[in-house]
Amino acid sequence: MTYKEARVYLDKVSKYGSVLGLDTIRELLHELGDPQNQLKFIHIAGTNGKGSVLAYISSILTEAGYRTGRYVSPTVVSYLERISVDQRWIEEEEFAYFVEKVQKATARMEKRGKGSPTVFEIETAVAFLYFVQKNCEFVVLETGLGGRLDATNVVENTIAAVFTTISLDHVNVLGDTIEEIAKNKAGIIKQNCRVITAGQQKTVLEILKETAKSKQCSYYKEDETKVILHEEGLKGQVLSYGEYKELRIPLAGRCQIKNVVTTLGVIKALKDMGVRLPQKVVYEGFKKTKWPGRFTCIATNPVFIVDGAHNVDAAKQLKESIQQYVGNKHLVFIVGVFKDKEYEKIAQIMGPLADKIYTVNLPDAKRTLDAEKLGQVLKAYCPNVEPVYEIRKAVEYAYQEATKEDVVVAFGSLSYLGEIMKVVEERKQR
Repeated sequence: MTYKEARVYLDKVSKYGSVLGLDTIRELLHELGDPQNQLKFIHIAGTNGKGSVLAYISSILTEAGYRTGRYVSPTVVSYLERISVDQRWIEEEEFAYFVEKVQKATARMEKRGKGSPTVFEIETAVAFLYFVQKNCEFVVLETGLGGRLDATNVVENTIAAVFTTISLDHVNVLGDTIEEIAKNKAGIIKQNCRVITAGQQKTVLEILKETAKSKQCSYYKEDETKVILHEEGLKGQVLSYGEYKELRIPLAGRCQIKNVVTTLGVIKALKDMGVRLPQKVVYEGFKKTKWPGRFTCIATNPVFIVDGAHNVDAAKQLKESIQQYVGNKHLVFIVGVFKDKEYEKIAQIMGPLADKIYTVNLPDAKRTLDAEKLGQVLKAYCPNVEPVYEIRKAVEYAYQEATKEDVVVAFGSLSYLGEIMKVVEERKQR
């Protein structure tokens, strides 16, 4: 099987949709020899911030000399970035090899009437097989959707269950109250693991703490209000927290403060387990972290920012960051969202900030909210809205609209930010 054939196969499987539950992924992994049982996991759940925390933790562990795998979704730059070891993406040939292996295991399952894995379950199995082959000492694992019934929750060797900010999202699947969603995400907590969190609502903290207690877990609650912020700007920030003085963080945005202290809670928990993580390694690991698409400045003159603010909580955080860093500038927005998101609330939060908005359709034609409909919603908060549909055209129009003193912000789904970044980079090269 070639890489192209592997992608065609996965595209075909993806047409059948997704199903929450662990029976099929458990059967698939058993068919493959249960590779997940040979790995140790740092499992991350939450509504926003999972990717940033994953990037910080994996960068620090790699800097410390540990072979570290990471599994994320969705991706921004390349499909292959979802599976990586020590910041290096899986190669196309390796990916194709493991997809073929999983495809054959799937065929054997189906022949026995054991069901058909979803595309996310197949990708998860591929990741575990790859991490075993690469002899990973740690795997930093991001949940796909929720926690309890997410395919990643098939793992048992969880040494740390990490919770970034939990808020309302996917309410039609995870529950329509914050308590229901928190209980769902708390499902990743395994017996005797470490539980780490920061920046949660009181009800969420109570659920996490009670679940940790019931599973005999050590509980680490970090306090982001104790952070001292020394410097901040579009290229990152410098802060102090506890024993760590003047940490240099390359990711911008006030939301990163919670993510940093959550990461430091994980570092504390790992050190309590005997994992060697000298202070110098922590400093270097943070400094070398790369995580595009999270309030990332990709160009200047005019400043061009991309951010994956795809839900209400993320939109509030993006608004705060814009007001903090560029609030008095003429703002041009490019917006694209999925139709299953709370786009009306996102429009209400972000629309009033903009002087001009271009709406686009996302690459996923089935899930995208039509640019015309999104434009109509946004017009209630910003009168100057233009549906453009095409991403490349929206970037060109934004550059025509903005002067060198203005700011362009592309936000919404992470799924189209890679294309935005590609077009902006081509323009810079010209």
